[in-house]
Amino acid sequence: MNPIRQQSSQPEIYYPESNKNSIAETVFHFEQIFYLIETLKAHFHHQNNVYVSGRIKFHDEQKKTRRVFSPDVMIVKSVGNHLRQNYNVWQEKQFPQVIFEISSRRTWGEDLVKKWFLYQQFGVKEYYIFDPEYDCLPEPFIAHRLKRGELKQVSIKNNRIFSEEIGLEIVDTGEGLRLFNPETKQFMRTLSESENEVARLQTELNKLKSQK
Repeated sequence: MNPIRQQSSQPEIYYPESNKNSIAETVFHFEQIFYLIETLKAHFHHQNNVYVSGRIKFHDEQKKTRRVFSPDVMIVKSVGNHLRQNYNVWQEKQFPQVIFEISSRRTWGEDLVKKWFLYQQFGVKEYYIFDPEYDCLPEPFIAHRLKRGELKQVSIKNNRIFSEEIGLEIVDTGEGLRLFNPETKQFMRTLSESENEVARLQTELNKLKSQK
């Protein structure tokens, strides 16, 4: 386990990178978190100042090594998009603008209350909570917007809502959350899905060439 050393004239503080909650609850949670992170990375890959990650160990106060949390998916603007072991707010000087929590029977209460209050304190602009198993939340998909310093729940119409921070629609398809681009009128693909599609098209093109 490789700790991060805080560079300072003060006594060194170690921030371990391991996280006992880093493993997703079920395959449904894993698939949902993976899809959102990979799709959002693909969406923002031309922007070097947008960082997309999830389940990273998150420290909000420099000297409180035990006060940590790990958003399932987060988008942070105005910071570099390089890899990190931990996300330390006092170093980055920026809190995520958008956070997704993928709820489970074990975490839904914390997502609705404790994390809602915490994210409100730090000025998160959009906070989404989703239950991939459709069995533990009052509503499977809940959206919040920051209004006058308070994260207020907003209505979701036809199981979809437009994110101004992301620039995409977030859609509950009944089988999970998917991101929809209103400009192209298509659901977003992950980088790996895009690469597979390119490979498929190239294979079809090669077949057509061989038939001539």
